[in-house]
Amino acid sequence: MRANDGTRTGGEILIDQLVIHGVQHVFCVPGESYLAALDAFYDRPINLTVCRQEGGATMMAEAVGKVTGRPGVVFCTRGPGATNASPGIHIAKQDSTPLIVFVGQVGREMREREAFQELDYRAVFGTLAKWTTEIDDAARIPELVSRAFYTAADGRPGPVVIALPEDMLTDRVSVADALAFDPIETWPGLTDMTRLQKLLWAAERPIMLLGGSRWSEAARASVMRFAKRFALPVATTFRRAHLFDAMHGCYAGDLGIGVNPKLIARVKAADLVLLVGGRMGEMPSQGYTLFDIPNPRMNFVHVHPDPDELGRVYRPTLAINATPTAFAATLEGVEPPKNVKWGDAAEVAHADYLAWTEQPTAVPGAVNLGAVVTWLRDRLPADTIICNGAGNYAGWLHRFFRLRRFNTQLAPTSGSMGYGVPAAVGAKRAHPDRMVVAFAGDGCFLMNGQEFATAVQYNLPIIVIVVDNGMYGTIRMHQEREYPGRVTATALRNPDFAAYARAFGGFGATVETTQDFAAAFEDAAKSGKPAILHVKVDPEAITPTTTLAALREKAFAARGG
Repeated sequence: MRANDGTRTGGEILIDQLVIHGVQHVFCVPGESYLAALDAFYDRPINLTVCRQEGGATMMAEAVGKVTGRPGVVFCTRGPGATNASPGIHIAKQDSTPLIVFVGQVGREMREREAFQELDYRAVFGTLAKWTTEIDDAARIPELVSRAFYTAADGRPGPVVIALPEDMLTDRVSVADALAFDPIETWPGLTDMTRLQKLLWAAERPIMLLGGSRWSEAARASVMRFAKRFALPVATTFRRAHLFDAMHGCYAGDLGIGVNPKLIARVKAADLVLLVGGRMGEMPSQGYTLFDIPNPRMNFVHVHPDPDELGRVYRPTLAINATPTAFAATLEGVEPPKNVKWGDAAEVAHADYLAWTEQPTAVPGAVNLGAVVTWLRDRLPADTIICNGAGNYAGWLHRFFRLRRFNTQLAPTSGSMGYGVPAAVGAKRAHPDRMVVAFAGDGCFLMNGQEFATAVQYNLPIIVIVVDNGMYGTIRMHQEREYPGRVTATALRNPDFAAYARAFGGFGATVETTQDFAAAFEDAAKSGKPAILHVKVDPEAITPTTTLAALREKAFAARGG
């Protein structure tokens, strides 16, 4: 019960700050180390989602951070609870997602004794989080929580970890609340945009690459108008395909894994690359092979909200320290040259993209995952949120599904397995009116499959497509390339995933042929329940373009035997 003497417990002050900062959803696994904060949720207007494991809870919060652009919030208990949360923290770091993780801590008088479940959070998360702190004084909660929101959301967004000593949360103090945080936009200067216009006017083979976070629907629309005015080819970086309409006449494709060779050739041949928002890390740079380091061969314009990223790997011809939202707004004033030197490059690039993604490739087995994806592509509502974790199964999804709307893709650029299911739960919690579909491999699914129970508990009718090839497919692929014929530690014996869904109270169906999929998906959607479609695919179908046998034969041939 709240006191009427003007004082509040640390837990009450903390939750009041979340309300002030506009938090609508919090994910947690309960723990005794932060009971006072849990109690403070009791009469607050925040949707609290209780999860089954801290890794899943943190991924749900990270997914909310992705789709809203505002910090996702998760609570976990001390010690093992905090370390369980670390995969989600790592995703937020590499994916530039705003996230705040509140972690229980031992009482202040017990510190430095290795008390029960005690951890030094600054040491544990010091390099993983953008900022890690511990609140010793309840009177400083408004100040430090406000700082956490700004730190998580501004510049290059990322995770913040805040430790909460158990006894601090029960202290009673009188302190004023902080004002609501407002994300800070960094705007490009007039000189920056003038130089950009001159570089574009001088270019003959330009291309624009979009990535990172801190985007908005309005920013995306501005960039699409800019691309159309300039007839400029545009590609998206790894798992950021929602930043540009796939059917826009300038879209050149997804610069991720299993890329169209024609897109790679186009980027390598460019005399001007305009990278907005992204870092051009290992995946989109194709293992750091697209551009010379540190001096790219072409003119390189890099737009990024964090000045520390500019020049960190690639020396830019023009560095623009700006958020994508602010930069996109200023593009309206950039004029195209009177005589565009690159002619029909955008039209050709888009035609190449359409040809690369139009028809599913032939693969061994009774289920063609490409045909499954193209069937969904032609039938799902345009605002459907598509989630996935990591694994070769995602290659079909990224190649053949054409994303049309902003914030319709939730996928870890960090390559974290187990992401698809909790991301789908988080997305459905934030957007209950939208369809949410998750793809997961058999290995990927069982890393956080228990969160299907969370979907059932909160009546969140997500549809999970489990692609079962009986192995850790990506590792098996690399195994056959590097150690052909020596299969070790990659085989999996799987349960009946459809029965698993029904055991939790959801809908489950098994798909053993391509033709079975449509009816199974429609039945899942009609059920109104969280659903799992157990799709059994041939292990030989390792990517859309090759098989395990072909990889093995090629590797043996390269070794001369």
